[in-house]
Amino acid sequence: MSEGVVPSLSELVALRAAASGRRAARQGRHGVSGQALSPLRGRGMEYAESREYSHGDDARHIDWRLTARTGRAHTKLFQAERERLSLIVADTAPSLYFGTRVRFKSVQAARAGAVAAWAAVRDGDRIAALRGSLREPPVTPAAGPRGALRVLDAMVRWYAQAPADDAGLEVGLDHAARLLRPGSRLLVLADPASVAALPARRWATLAQHHEVVVLLLTDPVETQPPRAMLPFSRDGQRIELDLGADDARRRWRETFVAPVDAALEQLPARGVRVQALATDATSESWLPLLGCARPLVA
Repeated sequence: MSEGVVPSLSELVALRAAASGRRAARQGRHGVSGQALSPLRGRGMEYAESREYSHGDDARHIDWRLTARTGRAHTKLFQAERERLSLIVADTAPSLYFGTRVRFKSVQAARAGAVAAWAAVRDGDRIAALRGSLREPPVTPAAGPRGALRVLDAMVRWYAQAPADDAGLEVGLDHAARLLRPGSRLLVLADPASVAALPARRWATLAQHHEVVVLLLTDPVETQPPRAMLPFSRDGQRIELDLGADDARRRWRETFVAPVDAALEQLPARGVRVQALATDATSESWLPLLGCARPLVA
């Protein structure tokens, strides 16, 4: 019986209803259904070309390199991106392949990623995904159900078992930085320990020009451990941990609870929307984080 232990393509496909039922797709500038202007961040625009500076042009858009090269002031021109990129970065740390309630954290990650993929379809976005790997390339951006199904297939593979070549969340975010364009939406599925290992400035840089959502995958036994003797298996050996002892509970909290609390406190201050997603929670419960109003950043 693998239900809750490994994700299945059928359950990820079925989550389309959960993502689609939240709101209707955006409408275009003239009220026509289909692809629409993205909720742009920063300039929210794609660079088109440069021309000589004219009186009244925004000084913030000066093309300093071309100005220095030609000796005449030039300004950059931008055009709105018609399709936003929704990118999923999937943490595949070994600690995710564990769970005590309803499903493994890895399965919940796959399900949350599927909800994000279907939400991208609903919103007319191109959808892509990647993990921290030095060998496997990202799932290339594509729109519509075809793009979503590519991502779902990757989620099933990545979260069936811990990949042997996992290079960590930081590598995944390095890859993401090369794919993202201003105005993109970034969803990070991560173990809290993986987030805790990253420097805080990393998140502020990402959030400056993109919509960033981080889901912290947790299990109830991690965040609310019982005061009891818990058995564990490690390398084929049985280990018992007495969580009734205060010292053991303190160490447990430092390992599992403190990273969650730190992320929930610190990431919003850096422009990141964050939520802890437990294994027994509904996989779409985080959807209200998408599309919240945010101030524009120049």
